[in-house]
Amino acid sequence: MSNSTTSSTKPSEQIATLTPKTVKRSLWTDAVRRFRRNRLAMFGLFILLILLTLAVFADVIAPYEVDKVFLTLRANTLPFVNSAHVLGLDGSSRDYLTRLIFGARTSMLVGLMVPLISFAIGVPLGALAGYLGGKFDFIVMRIVEVATAIPPLLFALFLLSIVGSGIWNVIAVLAVTAWIEPTRLTRAQFITYRERDFVMAAQSLGAQHWRIIFIHILRNTLSPLIVAFTFAVPLAIFAEAGLSFLGIGITEPTASWGKMVGSGIGNFIRVYYHIALFPTIMVALTMLAFSFVGDGLQEALDPQRADHR
Repeated sequence: MSNSTTSSTKPSEQIATLTPKTVKRSLWTDAVRRFRRNRLAMFGLFILLILLTLAVFADVIAPYEVDKVFLTLRANTLPFVNSAHVLGLDGSSRDYLTRLIFGARTSMLVGLMVPLISFAIGVPLGALAGYLGGKFDFIVMRIVEVATAIPPLLFALFLLSIVGSGIWNVIAVLAVTAWIEPTRLTRAQFITYRERDFVMAAQSLGAQHWRIIFIHILRNTLSPLIVAFTFAVPLAIFAEAGLSFLGIGITEPTASWGKMVGSGIGNFIRVYYHIALFPTIMVALTMLAFSFVGDGLQEALDPQRADHR
């Protein structure tokens, strides 16, 4: 009975049962696997998920409204004294924990919007300059050199003095001063890839320029662009914190960690230490988390580090 069963099985089916199944692997699947094995990167991602949750659901998570003033309580109440206000009150008698939570929304909004706008400007310019070359490349690089010669902080101060403060004005100003690096990076990548064999083959087959740019070249430059975007987010958050610290960034009643640090610097910092300490910790933790994630992505997306175990 067993012999008849064995003989009825086709040879191809027997070979299929003996051959181990091969798993299709690509650069992205390998990158995800390597990123998940990086403990610091996963820790940074965990912190960022918490911050994004605070930013999105601040209205639900925060114990009070962002601009609610407690007139019956003394301003600058120290933390861990009043159970209703665990982190104390600020100089305007507002709950400090609530301000910190809403400050995460401001920082995440600025940190994500500024790179999105700057990359939306810089990537097309760098792609066209690197692919076309010639006069267009010359004009773009001269503009980049002039923009590089201007200190970004002073230029941001100048623009904000003209357009005024506010969260969207800060985002626009920081994006205008942050498009240089993605332009340079994209241009360098396109100059490297435009002479490759697969690009020249596509050109010889009559492929349109937009198809070569977006399908053949841009897809191969996504890895360094993603890493650069990750590192640009903490820089934008730090720039917004610096502008708000100077008093020309985010305006009231919008909560901002940089503005909270600026309000805590003064003669009373030795007594009311929490005014500047807690937002400073939040800014440092956010930048550290993005740095861990950026380093993890840089290692995970590097093809030379790919292992085939």
